[in-house]
Amino acid sequence: MMYADLPTARATVDVNATPEVVWSLVSDIHLMVKLSDELLEVTWLDGAGEPGVGKKFRGRSFHDALGEWESTSTVIEFKPNSAFTWEVNAGQDVRSSSVWGFSLEPRPAGTELSQWGQMGPGRSGLNHAIDRLPHKEEKIVANRLREFQAGLESNLRLIKELAEGAR
Repeated sequence: MMYADLPTARATVDVNATPEVVWSLVSDIHLMVKLSDELLEVTWLDGAGEPGVGKKFRGRSFHDALGEWESTSTVIEFKPNSAFTWEVNAGQDVRSSSVWGFSLEPRPAGTELSQWGQMGPGRSGLNHAIDRLPHKEEKIVANRLREFQAGLESNLRLIKELAEGAR
């Protein structure tokens, strides 16, 4: 798969907790710092008001192969107890370098929680590696997609534990 194909990782878990309990976790951007191996810090840029569509937050991240970077994210979907999606702009490109989201579906025994992350369409730190080694683009993208997948699965496992402990 090539970067231009908008590679996307997705994970889903059933949580034995109400959508309201799960929502309180996934809509807390500060919790993501505790869950992620890459995200070091996150700050709302729009004050301490209620999050919503159009609101922005800044993240500071680190990856061994990519170094440290800052990005600004804009919330593009915010439906309490249902969906939280944001696009990341990590540089001067006006297109998002990635898009991330959570979706929640009520189930008889609780909530089906999904998280997904899409690379592109705008440039990201990954493109620097691809620019240097264009003949290895598919391998570079596949490796990063595996990291995305592992991160999503870890996030959901921890959110499930927190939500079910909060019942």
